[in-house]
Amino acid sequence: MKVLISALLFSCLGMPLYSWQSSEKDQWDQQGLSEDYHGHVDDRTEAPYKQIQLLGINDFHGQLNVTRQVNDRPAGRADFLAAYLRRRSAENENTILLHVGDMIGASPPVSALLQDEPTIEFLNKMGFDIGTIGNHEFDRGSDELLHLLSGGSPSAAKNYSGTRFPWVAANVISQKSDKPILPPYKILNVSGIPIGFIGVIMKDTPAISAPNSVKGLIFADEVETINKYARVLKKQGVRAMVVLAHVPGKSKPNGEQARGQLIDLAHKADDEVDIIFGGHSHAYLNSVVDGKLLVQAYSYGTAFSDVDIEIDPRTKDIVRKHAEIVNVFQEDIQPADDITKLIKRYEKKVEPIVNIYIGTAAIPITAERNKSGESALGNLIADSQRAAMATDFAFINPGGIRADIDAGRITWGNLYVILPFSNQLVKLNLSGSQIREILNQQWQPNTTRILQISGFAYSWDDRQPAGEKIKEIYLPYGTKLDPNKNYSVAVNTYLADGGDNFAAFRKGTDRVTGPSDIDALVNYIRNSPQPFSSVINGRIKKID
Repeated sequence: MKVLISALLFSCLGMPLYSWQSSEKDQWDQQGLSEDYHGHVDDRTEAPYKQIQLLGINDFHGQLNVTRQVNDRPAGRADFLAAYLRRRSAENENTILLHVGDMIGASPPVSALLQDEPTIEFLNKMGFDIGTIGNHEFDRGSDELLHLLSGGSPSAAKNYSGTRFPWVAANVISQKSDKPILPPYKILNVSGIPIGFIGVIMKDTPAISAPNSVKGLIFADEVETINKYARVLKKQGVRAMVVLAHVPGKSKPNGEQARGQLIDLAHKADDEVDIIFGGHSHAYLNSVVDGKLLVQAYSYGTAFSDVDIEIDPRTKDIVRKHAEIVNVFQEDIQPADDITKLIKRYEKKVEPIVNIYIGTAAIPITAERNKSGESALGNLIADSQRAAMATDFAFINPGGIRADIDAGRITWGNLYVILPFSNQLVKLNLSGSQIREILNQQWQPNTTRILQISGFAYSWDDRQPAGEKIKEIYLPYGTKLDPNKNYSVAVNTYLADGGDNFAAFRKGTDRVTGPSDIDALVNYIRNSPQPFSSVINGRIKKID
């Protein structure tokens, strides 16, 4: 199987539908929020305001040919997204297309197996004007990111020439040169008005990235960086400023209860900043915070943000701003024919590997976790990795599971969408006390990450302080974990290197590298009785 994958890696499917649910999206379709400020007088007869439209997407993750379900309606896919963006662009000749990072990474095979070059071609074909980077742009390392943007050989797609529009990132600094690896900002002149765009990414990106992928880079403070370049722009006479921030935030559809790192950033950012596009949390955000309009449009191309602004040509400042988050429902529009052709061209390249039959699922197996944090799909994947590495235990980071398994025929492509990072597996030894330490590291300052597990069970009590939430840890047949005994553990390279702030995994000894996570899952399903299934069986229990 590995030989087949390698032989076809650059040679890239018809992706199946799979579901993604949001309990509040039926309330959130086509919501808008606006603000009037600065006390400007609307004297259109003397100096008509310039009307400019900003159309933004975030966290696309190469979902060129993937349809998701939003409120039980088909949504997303690049050709439908293109049709929406073009229809909106036709309403205003002064339109800027922008993105807020994670355009690539965790991509389906149609993009990932071709080094994500098809996604860049899609953005080029759409005529995007500017964008920034997210943490997943670093999945293959900074050198590969810069190569993807600049083009040249080697490449997966014929005549690949890189991106045709600027990417800005002000706070990602090369340790070697002490300079940003990409331009920190860009001024776009629209209808004679200069608009400054500053790009930033979360300063804690190294904590959620594989260490080697961000080696040699410094991620500076977002607020300090924004304010630094806001001063630079002001000196150049720019008064309309937009920040592209791959920083999480969310709000209710009426703009209330805005929360997250992006909201803290907005309070501290220079008052000359007018609009901040957010990302990373795959959430809805449309709120005014400290006079700044904040927006984020879910993820995966299932929605986009439409920000309409008016600029006073005398002061060059934004005097009005209004935003809405628009769902990309497929039944409301015809797909863009040229993008459909692009998708089919790349699907044909990956078809030989993607359509390989692996097994048949008896029931849907989802990554949805119960109140204790356990999921049926997490159990299946953890079991496959423990079997592949012949270890006592296995651990899976929940962020590495990107989709569900539907009932019925399962192909290699289906499984790749679930595990798109192609992480190698690692066998290492940890003591019982170190395993308890790892489990307590699931509760982190800004989030909780419940690992999916195999080979043992445990209980936890959220009422206990950090570092003491794990109670009993049981092995098969009712025995308890021995804190002084060493156990063999299977993890992916991301966790083994301390990814997602699980630093205790780095204490593991006698590391042995095994197959990739996707190969382990493929082999496990093939060797399982058919049709196969997986359920939640009480491996993780929250004490009420």
